[in-house]
Amino acid sequence: MHSPLLLEPQAPADACVIWLHGLGADRYDFQPVAEALQQVLPSTRFILPQAPTRPVTINGGWSMPSWYDILAMSPARAIDHAQLEESGEQLMQLIEQQRDAGIDPHRIILAGFSQGGAVVLHTAFLRWPGPLGGVLALSTYAPTFSSPLQLSSHQQQLGTLCLHGRQDEVVLPALGRAAHDALKEAGVPVEWRDYPMGHEVIEGEIGAIAQWLQQRLMPV
Repeated sequence: MHSPLLLEPQAPADACVIWLHGLGADRYDFQPVAEALQQVLPSTRFILPQAPTRPVTINGGWSMPSWYDILAMSPARAIDHAQLEESGEQLMQLIEQQRDAGIDPHRIILAGFSQGGAVVLHTAFLRWPGPLGGVLALSTYAPTFSSPLQLSSHQQQLGTLCLHGRQDEVVLPALGRAAHDALKEAGVPVEWRDYPMGHEVIEGEIGAIAQWLQQRLMPV
């Protein structure tokens, strides 16, 4: 098990973003993005966890960094729920560590791309009972959401930004939109932004993320 990549800010940390990579990537995948965001968030710590390497059924059983196994792609993704729960537990441990280190949970943001975003949505809205600062859901979906969502008052207040590529052929935009719509129906303050891109992250999207994070995490 790899330790998370820890990126400390220039000033003493008073906020934290925990950012989960996608299937087949690693903890260094979003390091350049995190370092760029720290230029406008001088007191925000970034934690980039690493998924365990394990066989992935839809990829011919090849082993790769994966938050959970994907067993089939259609009609809806069939996943290994026990592995997803395990990844969610790891994420909650990181939240608890930051809280215990003195970071106000209202200033802890969960972010995830693709499969990492699915873990973030599951953890933030179905598992973590306390307050958080917000959720960034990038090019992702919510395989564990049911309708209607039964949310706590903390979860219902959790500001969420969903970003997706209009040409995404890996996680279809309709899957991301379904997650957004489920949150909106449950009363969550959620925004949807789509971009002329595939399953990736582009500069314009990073600018929107920076602005959204600044609104929540500028030094107190």
